[in-house]
Amino acid sequence: MSTTIRILGIDPGLRHTGWGVIELTGMRLSHIAHGVISVNPALDMAERLGGIFEAVGELARYHAPTAAGVEETLVNANPRSALKLGQARGAAMAALAMGGVPVAEFAPRKIKLAVVGTGTADKDQVMFMVKRLLPKAGEMKLDAADALACAICAAHHLPAERKRGAA
Repeated sequence: MSTTIRILGIDPGLRHTGWGVIELTGMRLSHIAHGVISVNPALDMAERLGGIFEAVGELARYHAPTAAGVEETLVNANPRSALKLGQARGAAMAALAMGGVPVAEFAPRKIKLAVVGTGTADKDQVMFMVKRLLPKAGEMKLDAADALACAICAAHHLPAERKRGAA
């Protein structure tokens, strides 16, 4: 008998944080829910981070995931933006940790590879494959698709023992 594992994926952002919940039963993935946390960009940084922390904590309490995957911050040409994005990521990870949810971190390239088969896929390709892998998900925003992709990546990288239910 296969164990069901519920996974919450997070695509952190200061304006829009995508989230998605899936279940893994054996090798089968099922869509549970998805959405986007939007915080008011007019708020100061601490209030925005507090809003992300609070919303992710509420998602963890409501959906009761047994694992979570969070996308790592890509350090690109603008280190200031990367630093701010890292703060949003930290707020989400802290909320999950406070809820007792184990968190795995994945580079964007690794998420794309797990979902599309190539680490250089664009956002439209990721969304297309998420819809193919989770047909009951319906329409979604790019941030939610990225979060579901992160959850799918986490499902692929769970230790074999957890997938079998022998933990």
